[in-house]
Amino acid sequence: MTTRFRKVFGVEKPVIGMIHVGALPGTPLYDAKHGLEGLVADAAADLDALQKAGFDAVMFGNENDRPYEFEVDTASTATMAYVIGQLKDRITVPFGVNVLWDPMSSIALGAATGAAFVREIFTGFYASDMGPWTPDAGKAMRYRDRLGRSDMAMLYNVSAEFAHSLDRRPLAERARSAVFSSIPDAVLVSGQITGEAAALSDLEAVKKVLPDTPVMANTGVKHETVAEVLAIADGCIVGSSLKIDGDTWKAVDKARAADFMARVRIIRGEK
Repeated sequence: MTTRFRKVFGVEKPVIGMIHVGALPGTPLYDAKHGLEGLVADAAADLDALQKAGFDAVMFGNENDRPYEFEVDTASTATMAYVIGQLKDRITVPFGVNVLWDPMSSIALGAATGAAFVREIFTGFYASDMGPWTPDAGKAMRYRDRLGRSDMAMLYNVSAEFAHSLDRRPLAERARSAVFSSIPDAVLVSGQITGEAAALSDLEAVKKVLPDTPVMANTGVKHETVAEVLAIADGCIVGSSLKIDGDTWKAVDKARAADFMARVRIIRGEK
């Protein structure tokens, strides 16, 4: 496994809990009455719930900023930086960031806030709800290094949500090629949309061709499936399953979060 991945997480099969920041200023769903301090308070509550539950890391994302864009407004990145900055003293685990679906803004946010890792679609060629999707991993990684953050791990989602790959190679071959050409620190396998599970067969196929690269389940991991997912994957990212009623758009449920990590500790053989 990559040195950066080990340094960031420090555990076998790390589990990352999502903090879905509320819709940001300038986006259609932004609640001006709730305001910036409301965004901070909501993110703080989710952060506290995830850390108390024992998650290995957390990740801040802007899932609420629908309709999604490939180049987000500067205000979105700046507001996410503000929210994270307000919470920095409370963060006790490694944290990452993801500004959907903008690799350069994700890198900039990670560099500005001191994030340990960043997740995005960095490679591939897709037809998507947002139009043609053509990320540039070389540009993003060089930007990271120019910002002095070569230590920041890059997690590549190789099966984009809300999209269909126009690359006719099987997913496992695309993942193997991405590792060779674009040197990710981990490869992520996703379902079709947020909250929907990646097929176990896809996880198995990708892991089979990448025995020495961390492969993580990126979406749709549930309490009842985490054992079989972690039997294959080198870790997972979980969001919707931890929310009240399992609803992506609600707050983290403390009991659901604690139950999820209790199951993970059993799977990992921890006391």
